[in-house]
Amino acid sequence: MLWLYILIFLICCTLLYFSAEWVIGGLTRISRFLGWREFVVAFFVMAIAASLPNLFVGITSALHKIPQLSFGDVAGNNLVALTLAMALAVFFAGGSIPAESRTVQTTSIFTIIAAILPLLLILDGVLGKGDGIVLVLCFLAYIFWLFSKKERFTRVYDEHKPPITKGFSRLLEDLGKVILGAIFLVLAAQGIVSSAQFFAKNFNVSITLIGVLIIGLGSALPEIYFAIASAKKGETWMILGNLMGAVIVPATLVLGIVALICPIKIVNFSPLVIARFFLIISAFFFFFFVRTDSKITEKEGFFLFLIYISFLITEIIIK
Repeated sequence: MLWLYILIFLICCTLLYFSAEWVIGGLTRISRFLGWREFVVAFFVMAIAASLPNLFVGITSALHKIPQLSFGDVAGNNLVALTLAMALAVFFAGGSIPAESRTVQTTSIFTIIAAILPLLLILDGVLGKGDGIVLVLCFLAYIFWLFSKKERFTRVYDEHKPPITKGFSRLLEDLGKVILGAIFLVLAAQGIVSSAQFFAKNFNVSITLIGVLIIGLGSALPEIYFAIASAKKGETWMILGNLMGAVIVPATLVLGIVALICPIKIVNFSPLVIARFFLIISAFFFFFFVRTDSKITEKEGFFLFLIYISFLITEIIIK
């Protein structure tokens, strides 16, 4: 029975990765076909698409009455996005990642608020429906700010990446990939939740810890892949937008929706103590690096990488 659930978990993680890839790729090509600007893709479309795994895992876990899994998933996902994904992007970029844009600088403020706010709201042991409303309103406030000025989302694509104009048939093909990818995301999320329940029960491991260590990393694969791919192509302007959006969307919209479906109750905070500590540390350092010198250097990327490694080692030693 154990090997079966391990196989299911591995298959679903793989399916989660590839289905998210289809959705992200399809949405990107659709946005270009429709003439949307790079800012919308980097800061909005890509972040929403990359957060679909978190959303489906969250909704599924809430319907199964174990929303703690979603809380751990989002905490782990945020930690990965702010440390491992950012570090790998800097390494593959072969230099520094610019952050001089005023929009990027302001979004960094939203990012640190979004990363820490759920940790503050759940200090009473419950992330209830009222807290869920607060989180959703925070997401809407970010979107309102994002689209409140035309220059924030009307930038054109670079000349070497023109909008796709291969015709209506290609548009339908991309729509099909997005729909199929979303269906597979649902199936993968169902399998991950079921296997996570089995592991937590049989190995006496907190469901929250499973979410932080394993599912958080698994659902962050789209962000990691996209960050590395963007860095290798020299499109560093998309990296920070994608990763900061990947923090804001799950921490506000996803957790807000989950809390509205089923309040998240954390009876024992001990499995989350280490993750919360490292998440707060990584959020502050990420914010500091973005705001100083308006770029993230290789040294800073290496420091973020060490934060993630330190988190893993600490979890392994203590647990």
